[in-house]
Amino acid sequence: MSDRVRYPRRVHGPTVTLDRGSPVPLYFQVAQQLEAAIRAGELPPGARLDNELELAARYRLSRPTVRQAIQHLVDKGLLVRKRGVGTQVVQSRVRRPLELSSLYDDLAAAGREPRTRVLEFGPVPAEGEAAAQLGVPPGGEVVRLRRLRLTGGEPLALMTNVLPAGLIEVTAAGLEEHGLYETLRAAGVNLRIAHQTIGARGATAAEARLLDERRGAPLLTMTRTAFDDKGAAVEYGAHVYRAARYSFSHTLVGK
Repeated sequence: MSDRVRYPRRVHGPTVTLDRGSPVPLYFQVAQQLEAAIRAGELPPGARLDNELELAARYRLSRPTVRQAIQHLVDKGLLVRKRGVGTQVVQSRVRRPLELSSLYDDLAAAGREPRTRVLEFGPVPAEGEAAAQLGVPPGGEVVRLRRLRLTGGEPLALMTNVLPAGLIEVTAAGLEEHGLYETLRAAGVNLRIAHQTIGARGATAAEARLLDERRGAPLLTMTRTAFDDKGAAVEYGAHVYRAARYSFSHTLVGK
């Protein structure tokens, strides 16, 4: 197998028509037409644009004007700059319903091709919030899973889950092929209810490296304790998600 790095497909982008007599700034005219091409699918998610020099030559503009147009779309979350790769169209944001389901299940159902990289897997002493939520004495044995979830070739979430020891038999290879809730259901665990809290904070340096973000970038946080049909706590999860790529959705009904 070749070790050559495979870069995203490069596209030249749409033809841009400029009205140089218009009061609308040239950079904004370029940005508007590139945005229209992205939303129409002419510039698909993951596509890599020509570099600034090439775009400036094609549009007969100065490089600073093109850079300003690109930055405008970066600020809107439509483009992203990646060192060594260039400027790419951002993958569309994942919208996840607030239901008792796993991220893997939701991505698979939406055709988003989830992939998993297991970072940590094995027995550890119970501590802190995980011990309290699972009802395990501090120091008692639990199983901790730490995984990086990807979709469209890009990292989306960093997930830490803690399970009571002996609940199910699972392997790291199995966790890379199947979602945790799918694995629990296959083992006969009937998930019935969960308590969940959603928040936000900045990415730590370690999280930023794994999620391909800058340190301090906004992350959504979610903690969840899931219970089976007998009322026993069977899973405690603490997850972080890239806020630029992910959101929760929920329907509210008035009383």
